Amino acid sequence: MRLLRLRTAVAACAIAAAGTLTVGAGPALAQDLPTVVLVHGAFADTTSWDAVAAELRGRGYEVVVPDNPLRGPAYDSAAIEKVLADIPGPVVLVGHSYGGAVITNVHSPNVEALVYVAAFAPAQGEPVMLNLDPIRFPGSQLLPPVLQVKVVENDPTGIAGRNLDGYIDPGRFHDVFAQDVPDATVAGMIAHQKSAALVANLEPTADPSWASTPSWALVAQNDRVIPAAAERFMATRAGARITEIPASHAVLVSQPGAVADLVVQADQGTP
Repeated sequence: MRLLRLRTAVAACAIAAAGTLTVGAGPALAQDLPTVVLVHGAFADTTSWDAVAAELRGRGYEVVVPDNPLRGPAYDSAAIEKVLADIPGPVVLVGHSYGGAVITNVHSPNVEALVYVAAFAPAQGEPVMLNLDPIRFPGSQLLPPVLQVKVVENDPTGIAGRNLDGYIDPGRFHDVFAQDVPDATVAGMIAHQKSAALVANLEPTADPSWASTPSWALVAQNDRVIPAAAERFMATRAGARITEIPASHAVLVSQPGAVADLVVQADQGTP
């Protein structure tokens, strides 16, 4: 009887220990996930990523959403590199729209994958504007009077502290930038719109990070800012694994689940 009780006690301890190990495995797995860094594009700010960030955090990811200055690929990528330098462990770096040009110019050793979301992925020596060529890639509506211009004061990157910025006419924002997003949400996007330095579209790209880093791309088939054909061309040239969905340029707002799915694919290295 004593022997039976001893065996029972040992078995119970073993089961308890196994249960403890199993419970402890959850946080360990969560810690193995990379940090996801989301870089916004022109005519938007960090809030454009709110829904995607919530999706990813719900799946256990740490998410960082830095401010993109929108001054030019070299200046902006340097700002993002400073953020990445403070992140321990691997990073999945995601860029939307002009944010794609920024992540293309980022060279940080902890970036393990790039994700382009309705984004530019320029080649070396290529400015963003070249991929809005209406002959090769017709369809962009990012032209006057949709695109407006203003003078920005106190800009350290401009001449004598001044710069010329572009922004989307608020009255045309919904139809061009986010036609599949509800009115109330678009109103918030317009309120958070950030202008971008016009010279940012003309600055040549340096050595593209996609040449040495695995990349994924989401092509928004109904994009009225960057034509889907341009997105597809750049993604194919970069060797990216491409996903296409019927969505506007603001796909990160209208379909955050699809964007989060692609980020997870990039983390797992799946096509």
